[in-house]
Amino acid sequence: MQQKLEGYHRNTLYLLSAICMIFMTMVLAIQPIFLRTVLDVSADDAGMINATVQTVTEVFDLLFVGYLGYLSDRFGRVPVVIYGFLVAALGALIIPSSLEIGLWLGMSGLTIFYLMRIIMSLGTAAVWPQLAALAGDFSDQKGRASMMANAAFMMSFGATLVYAVIMQIPQHAGLMATMYLVVAVALLGAWFAQRSLIDVAVRLDEPEIPWRKVAALLKNDLRLRLTFASAFSSRNDMVLIGLFLMLWFVYFADIHGLTQEEAVAQGGLLIGSIGAVILITIPIWGWFIQQYGRLPAIVLSMFLSGAGFASMWFVVNPFQWEIYIPALLIAAGQAGTLLSPQVLTIDLAPEEMRGSVLGAFNTVGGIGMILFVQIGGILFDYLGPYAPFVFTGIGNLAIMLYAFWVLQNCEEPVPPGREDPAVEYDF
Repeated sequence: MQQKLEGYHRNTLYLLSAICMIFMTMVLAIQPIFLRTVLDVSADDAGMINATVQTVTEVFDLLFVGYLGYLSDRFGRVPVVIYGFLVAALGALIIPSSLEIGLWLGMSGLTIFYLMRIIMSLGTAAVWPQLAALAGDFSDQKGRASMMANAAFMMSFGATLVYAVIMQIPQHAGLMATMYLVVAVALLGAWFAQRSLIDVAVRLDEPEIPWRKVAALLKNDLRLRLTFASAFSSRNDMVLIGLFLMLWFVYFADIHGLTQEEAVAQGGLLIGSIGAVILITIPIWGWFIQQYGRLPAIVLSMFLSGAGFASMWFVVNPFQWEIYIPALLIAAGQAGTLLSPQVLTIDLAPEEMRGSVLGAFNTVGGIGMILFVQIGGILFDYLGPYAPFVFTGIGNLAIMLYAFWVLQNCEEPVPPGREDPAVEYDF
């Protein structure tokens, strides 16, 4: 017998959204200083190695994220979320000892680090897409933007908490204490999911991933093609902010007479400020999406984000206040670039295929992540620390133009607050 959806189930979803983002953000924020101080990665190779770590994890995520979405359709979201947190906790537990384990196995510490980052990333790839699917399961189209805005608010709160507060811990309690805190966060997520989360979606009966049906949805709906293109361009935005901004601070600290820990603290404050602006704007984007539609929100958010990233061209010293101008412009559009395409994708996905469609959506986003992050690492090393941001800004502005064209040519835009017209698909 299916359990009735209660208010505390929604609150658990919001809490898990924050916990998941705390885990993912801590891993990303700690990575540059761990590689620099523990594994002794040189400044000359920092951009490439940090980007390659992210790219390798994304490649493995691509192999599994679609299948994990299908498993959630077939067997339920909650088991996938629980096991995802546990797998992520295992990788986080081993990674502080990468150097020692590498020596014991006759391998480099960097190799062990790569392997554990893959395990951690696969764990989180099982969690966050299912939380988005659950937000869709727990809501109807009229209230979906609001509920997903609430979940996004909690995710942004988690990221902001990491950079503004938790990343101050290394200079007081040490790096290793902070890294073991990552393990505790993942275990806490698994416990809450097992205790207070439920499945309410209709189960999919098909014994294999319905790729042909997903392809038919894309073929028949211009709006869905736009959301996938938006995921390709903008899913990497928060990774670039967390990875390359922190790299900029860590590897330019010596030039400006700062210690690594002081640089991490200053970088954390900047990224925390970005998170604070995102927190403030998420409810505004939720209201905008509900009042004016998903497509106008994609156009506006891509413009703000793209303009902010492109403006990083003018930043020379990350420790000066001028960097806050493009950073806060990025933040103003960030919530919209992540929220509006995902809301529209869930609107257009059949209920029993929601996990599979989101799996394909996130697969496309992962491909974009690999492209933008890997090219960004090369640009960081050879052109300068501003280059990955400018490259991403150009991509977001291109999607803005495409979204504007779709807005002008789509015959069936999603009416704000109303049911979408039925569309027949030839499967």
